[in-house]
Amino acid sequence: MTWDDALKIYDDITEACNGFERKGKTMIYTSSNGYMFTLLNKDAEIGLRLPKDEATKFMEQYSTGHYYSYGAKMKDYVLVPESLWENKALMVNYFEQSFAYVNTLRPK
Repeated sequence: MTWDDALKIYDDITEACNGFERKGKTMIYTSSNGYMFTLLNKDAEIGLRLPKDEATKFMEQYSTGHYYSYGAKMKDYVLVPESLWENKALMVNYFEQSFAYVNTLRPK
């Protein structure tokens, strides 16, 4: 998938979510409470920040792993498989779960 295609899907998902919007021009992300919680990296991969137990469940359920951006492993992030991207309702649900999670963290 091209980066432009991934950006269109990412934007479509974030536009359907409540309480936040997509940020960035070259580094695409969402943030709240001083924390980023979703990312679209230069390799056209979506990362999602989840609590440790939920991240583990997500990785097991969807046979995926940790998320890397610019070669660095992103703490508490999972790599969202492309096979899930077209399931907009599921993706909106996960994006909103991630948003709710970072809002439980101590503000930065």
